[in-house]
Amino acid sequence: MYSLTERVCASHTNAEGALKFVSAVDMMQDCSQMWMESEPVFGQYFREHTITQILVSRQIDVNRMPRYGEKLLIQTSVYECRSFHGFRNTVIYDEANRPCLTSWSTGAFVSLDTERMAKIPGDIIDQVVIDPKVEMEYLDRKITLPGELPGGTRRQAAEERKEAVAVKRHDIDFNRHMNNARYVQIAFELLPEDFIIERFRIEYKTPVKYGDTLHPKVIVPEEKNIFILLENGTGNLCCIMEFTGKK
Repeated sequence: MYSLTERVCASHTNAEGALKFVSAVDMMQDCSQMWMESEPVFGQYFREHTITQILVSRQIDVNRMPRYGEKLLIQTSVYECRSFHGFRNTVIYDEANRPCLTSWSTGAFVSLDTERMAKIPGDIIDQVVIDPKVEMEYLDRKITLPGELPGGTRRQAAEERKEAVAVKRHDIDFNRHMNNARYVQIAFELLPEDFIIERFRIEYKTPVKYGDTLHPKVIVPEEKNIFILLENGTGNLCCIMEFTGKK
């Protein structure tokens, strides 16, 4: 397990003084990445073989959004590790140790040289500390779109195309891809202003790089969910996001 302490500062808050959802995502992924410091053998193997961990999917359940000035504790723990994938929880706690946001995610181990999946030896995996699963509802990492048939051949709900978004230098992180939180930031601007996020899910498909142009599509079924898809200029699906709103 790895922990970080944070404070909800002005740059983290929205107009109402609450923690921005994208700032919460930033905090979670920072803690997830820094987790490597708590696993020196794992980290050394990654450095020696130029391997990184790439987010494949994430689910975040929101209990409440912290307010300006609150002190927070972010904790990341791995509950399962396989040859090509790791599974972890990341939780943001308030000062009373109550979970404000709870998440689980899937990460893939990828070679930075080949950009292909990298297999981690069993003797390295055996040295990773495995913690119990955090209590939450675990949905499938695959997101099913409204009306989608097996194979994803049809959607009943209409798709609304939105203005294209250019990927800028500021959006790229040290993995040479668009930072995970930037997908969320793009999608957030397409939500209704009064939309209160209760649950968020994202499934990453195709890595986004500097110079790409993303074409958002919004699907609003008759439930309380909003689906946002990002495609690149060649029509490849980069990610699917599902936002569930409070009733």
